[in-house]
This record gives sequence, structure tokens and C-alpha cells, in this order.
Amino acid sequence: MFFRSSVVSLTMAAVLLIAVGGCRSRVQNRPVGKAVSIAVPLGLPPLPLPRDNPPTSDSIALGRMLFFDKHLSQDDSLACSSCHNPQTYFTDGQRLSKGLGGMSLRNAPTVMNAAYLPFQFWDGRALTLEEQAASPIADPIEMNQPHNVSVKKIAAESAYKGMFAKAFGTDNVTLGRIENALASFERTLLSGNSAFDRYQYGGDQTALTISQARGLAVFLDPNKGNCAACHTVRPHDALFTDGKFHNTGEGVGDLDQFSDVGRYHETKVKTDTGAFKTPTLRNVANTAPYMHDGRLKTLKEVVDFYAGGGNSNLYLDPEMKKIHLNGTDREDLVAFMQSLTGEMPPDVGPPDKKK
Repeated sequence: MFFRSSVVSLTMAAVLLIAVGGCRSRVQNRPVGKAVSIAVPLGLPPLPLPRDNPPTSDSIALGRMLFFDKHLSQDDSLACSSCHNPQTYFTDGQRLSKGLGGMSLRNAPTVMNAAYLPFQFWDGRALTLEEQAASPIADPIEMNQPHNVSVKKIAAESAYKGMFAKAFGTDNVTLGRIENALASFERTLLSGNSAFDRYQYGGDQTALTISQARGLAVFLDPNKGNCAACHTVRPHDALFTDGKFHNTGEGVGDLDQFSDVGRYHETKVKTDTGAFKTPTLRNVANTAPYMHDGRLKTLKEVVDFYAGGGNSNLYLDPEMKKIHLNGTDREDLVAFMQSLTGEMPPDVGPPDKKK
């Protein structure tokens, strides 16, 4: 009797497992259809793509729609594009970004070229664009909407049914599909082919002004600007960030206290106190104000800050040291950073909902 009931129980369990497995296989988060190639502009390395989320034209189009959709916030007032506006190179131009109800956040970093970064957010709390995409939605001081609510709201919008079906094979809306679509759209946000790129990688020696060319030399010289120590330039491409975390002393107060501990919040490693991810300098002339707290308003202020060695504190990065730059050097550095303004990719603004 015991043996028979056990067999029946095992059989029922197997049926349940098959049923659940079948359900999961039907609602999968991997896009269907042919993967597309995303054009990489001059100056950028090959684009890394995840195997489980290959970009397709339909998943990118869906992600674009979601990126500008305010239904992902609790009161339908905020979208991803509220802090990452294509008109301001995917920042918002504010010292501190505003979450739901006007709550202050960190300065919004650009999401352009973020597909190359090993960490997302100023403190690196996400490792991938997929992981990053869902975080602000549920964050109580950002969009403040539980993920299950976002899924239901998007599913209730009739315009999305066909889009999810084309991108993923069925019209089911899941958090994983929302994440994957947003990430695929964000991987198209690549900016390069700047005057610097044409000079450095395209062989056009007229692309930079004399001042900008001098500024590049200062930027690369470890005994002068030493900027490339963190804002990396490689022989065949340049992201202008090492993707790592550094304490520059920005935001330090009395007794080496930081109002925002940065990377330490994630790692609990003391030496990470006050460390923030190196921001890219691409398009930097158009993404003021600067630093994680937006305290520096101009590129001149940024150059002066680093020329002074940052703000001393117990965990100051070893690369932060006082550098000797005269007035011309500083002007040339600013001029050089203005040469890093690249081209905007096509089809990254709000989609035409009539289509």
C-alpha cells in the first residue's frame, strides 16, 4: 500500500513538473527572431552581447517604447527617459535627479555606451543592463512601483500585446521580458565618431584644433594631466572610463565623513568609502553638471578640481595627486574634452505611437 501510494505521488509530482516546465517553456524571456547587428561607430570596441538576450529589431523597438513609458512609475509621472533624456545626451541636465515626489537622487549619468561597462550605477550595484533596467522601477525613491504592478500595467496596454508577441513569441508580459527589451534598446545607444576619433583612429590630422591637440597630449601625459589613468584611451578604441571605482574626495566633509559612501554601500569594504565609478568623458561637454553629486558646474571647474589633487581624505585614490598645469594647459584640456562630442545614433527618441 505504501509502495503504491508512493508511486502515485511520484507520478503526480512528475505530471506537475512537466506541466510547470511546459508553462515556463511557453513563457520564455529570450527574444525570438533573427538577431540584428548593432552598428558600432568609430572609436568604440566591438559590442559585447549576452547569449540569452540577443538584440532583435522587435525587442529593440519594444525596449524603446518601454524606455519612454511613464506607466512604469507609481503615479505615471516618470519614465526611464525622465532622467535619461536624448535631448541632453541621455542625462537630465540637473545637479541631482528627481525621483517620485521630487525626492533627490544622485546626478544622472548618461546611459550612452553603458553597454560596455562591467558595472552599472555610480556604486556598481548592477552588473548588466538587464539587471539595471528593473532597479529604478521598484526603488522607493525613484519610480517606486513594485515589479508585479508594472507588469500588470504594461499588460493592460493594448498597444503592447502585438509588440511582446513579435519580440518574444507570445503576448505574455513578464519582468524578464521588460528587462531584456529595455537592455536591448540601451545597447543601441552608442556614440562615437567624434572629432577625437577621426583624429586618433581615422587618420584625419585636421579633425582637432591646435588647442585640442595640445589638450590631448596633456590628457595622456602621466606627468601632466594623468587623466588617462582612469579615463582610458587604448590603441584602437577609447571608452574614456576604466569602469572602476575611485575616491577623488568629492563629497567629503569634516572628519573624512561622506554624505554618500558610494561603492562602500555595496561592498562594505572600508577602502571603498567615497569611491564612485569613473564616468565616461564621451559627450562630456554636453552632460553638465559633473560628479555623482553634480557639484561641479563646468569643465573648467572639473579640471581645476583634479589639478588640485581632489579633496584629501583617508581613502583618497593613489592616482589622485596634485598636478602642475598652467593656464594654457587647463584651457587646452577643456578644449580637448569638447572634441569628445560624438554622433547620436538614429531612432533613439520617443517612438511614434501612431505606427
